[in-house]
Amino acid sequence: MPFASSAESASGRPAPPHLWHDRDFRRLWVGQTASQLGEHATLVVLPLFAVLTLDAGAGQLGALRAVGQAPVLLLSLFVGAWVDRWRTRTVMVLADAGRALALGGAAVAGLFGALGLPELLSVAFAVGALSVFFDVSYQTSLVRLVRRDQLVAGNSALEGSRSAAQIGGPALGGALVSVLSAPIAAASGALFFALSFLSIRRIGRRESVPERAARPPRVWRRIREGLRFVVGDPSLRAVGLASAAFQFFFAAVMTVYLLFLPRDLHLPGSVVGLVLAATGPGALLGSLLAAHLPGRFGHGTVLVSAAALGDGAFLFVPALHGPPAVTVPALLTAAAVFGALSQLVNVTVMAVRQTLTPDGMQGRVTATINFVGMGLTPLGSLLGGFLADAWGTRTSLLLLSPVVMALSPLARLGRTLPAPPGRPAPST
Repeated sequence: MPFASSAESASGRPAPPHLWHDRDFRRLWVGQTASQLGEHATLVVLPLFAVLTLDAGAGQLGALRAVGQAPVLLLSLFVGAWVDRWRTRTVMVLADAGRALALGGAAVAGLFGALGLPELLSVAFAVGALSVFFDVSYQTSLVRLVRRDQLVAGNSALEGSRSAAQIGGPALGGALVSVLSAPIAAASGALFFALSFLSIRRIGRRESVPERAARPPRVWRRIREGLRFVVGDPSLRAVGLASAAFQFFFAAVMTVYLLFLPRDLHLPGSVVGLVLAATGPGALLGSLLAAHLPGRFGHGTVLVSAAALGDGAFLFVPALHGPPAVTVPALLTAAAVFGALSQLVNVTVMAVRQTLTPDGMQGRVTATINFVGMGLTPLGSLLGGFLADAWGTRTSLLLLSPVVMALSPLARLGRTLPAPPGRPAPST
């Protein structure tokens, strides 16, 4: 293992079985939680900065959001190849430091009236790019930090934090802008990244640098190795295909959903926001369930059942009619159920992916599946808009389906995940 074994203490005795007894895991969790809060708060702070301070128009605001999201598609595969050759703690610390400096610089420039839209675009891209480095690294770091049989519990804790940050981060960012100002809110976001920096920097378990060849292979070769590894493993290939199918159709459904709520159900904007936020508490519950259900019922059973039930709850939405007193409680319930079960799928799939991947390929496999999963979302959004015009919103909401998951090898996984298959050592 790249870290000294977490199964034993320095004296050679077994370590405490519970993750929360592991000081280094707690430091990773605190750092990742602070980082996710800063990241999700920034997603609101920077657009509000542009609108309130720079008087940006709709087109400029769209460009700002696109620039912040672009690094996921542009950099994920390269970051995965790069992270596999470095200490993940070092990558996370540098990413935190860079984001704190970028937001802190934007705050200072904003206070002195020296920040224009081009500079804000640069900050958005820098924060987005460094977030790609951090997100790939923290998922890879968990595999190097805990035992394989602790991955589901570890992912449950980390993904629970991410879900909480998705709820609280935007609300916190909006509140800071309203109560203080956009520049001060940006500075507050920088403080979250500084906290993450301080916590992760204190991880004491030694992480060895993967052995490197005398002449390291070119980055494109390493990217191809990651792609071939995912394609060559039936379960990892199923994870990639299921992720791509889900993200594609979910992007289509959400485009239609955002039309359906105000136009067909005549809900005001504040209620639409409440309905969308209801998935967050459900996701927290799903993270807790993921720590227990796969070991009891089997990973495949949990994956297929949760996907079918979660999507089924969401598919009742097109049948809703009537006044808000009737439709809103039903929408909130459907959103919470969908959030809980989709998060259960997400955490379980992550544990499957990490368990089936050798340590030297973790970064590349994570980045490959993220790239495949998120790469089709713009096309899904376009499809949703097209079908809403052609078929109407109610019919179009029937797009989301768990068929890919049900037909995949993931459905046959049991309670205990298999060890990574024996393969030639990857190039480093």
